[in-house]
Amino acid sequence: SEGKDSVTGHWEMMGILTALPFPTYPEGFPADLVATFEARIGMHVLGNRAASGTTIIEELGAEHIATGKPILYTSADSVFQVACHEEVVPLERLYEICRIGREVCAAPYNLERVIARPFIGRPGAFTRTGGRKDYPLTPPPNLVDAVGDVLGIGVVPELFAGRGFRKTHRTTCNAEHSVALRSALKSDARFIFANFEDFDMLYGHRNDPSGFAMAFEAFDGVLAETLAALGPGDLLVLTADHGNDPTTVSTDHAREYVPVCVIGAGVGPLGDTDGMSCIGLTVAGHLGVEFHPGFGRDLLGVMQKP
Repeated sequence: SEGKDSVTGHWEMMGILTALPFPTYPEGFPADLVATFEARIGMHVLGNRAASGTTIIEELGAEHIATGKPILYTSADSVFQVACHEEVVPLERLYEICRIGREVCAAPYNLERVIARPFIGRPGAFTRTGGRKDYPLTPPPNLVDAVGDVLGIGVVPELFAGRGFRKTHRTTCNAEHSVALRSALKSDARFIFANFEDFDMLYGHRNDPSGFAMAFEAFDGVLAETLAALGPGDLLVLTADHGNDPTTVSTDHAREYVPVCVIGAGVGPLGDTDGMSCIGLTVAGHLGVEFHPGFGRDLLGVMQKP
């Protein structure tokens, strides 16, 4: 696929090829898009530029508290992010604003995601909360639809607009994801699809290799517990949706090799493969689900490209 972001990566895993990259706006969003958004929500916005979320909140948080105007910003990804203080703009109102943003950011802009970014605190001590919510473009048909009743953990259901997923509590950090995964492994779910994003969100984007390493050490415990919980017919796949090297100058995602580790009975060496659709094809083959996206290969050789 073209692109190197969370939606593109997760979609490709489930058999969706993104032939054209989603548009980005490093100089801020077009004036007509912002004007339409402001008219629809009934207020003006602050910001409208590419920025770090924590930085722009520190810069504009006081003015936002004084005026009530939402903070609008983007990043190197195709995202339309709206930040509001929870005591100034209640969460449900922020979500309403972002649902309007999703409608406004459809064609011809085709922004990949609208993201609600609530925060709390006072100037000099603002903190983003766990109330983040993602509103992506509606995905084309994919493996999640074919399987149905998928148990998603973290942001995953939101990346697919919730379609095909069980309704669950939204977890927002690796510690919460770990608890949800422990519970999911005891459930009757055929397919558990989890995203542990702290590596990326807290450390990769902030060029913090030490924090990245500590997060991996913590995840080792989760992995050990998960391996112990696997049954004889279970398959565990560990991978990533894009690169995010914390040791480079850039704080953006990277197009690079990502790890793939498949654990289960009879699994041998995998080697390199092109494209992340191999993940979905491997899952489909293991579950016995007919799924032929037209590209990629099953890593275990159960279901080959037709």
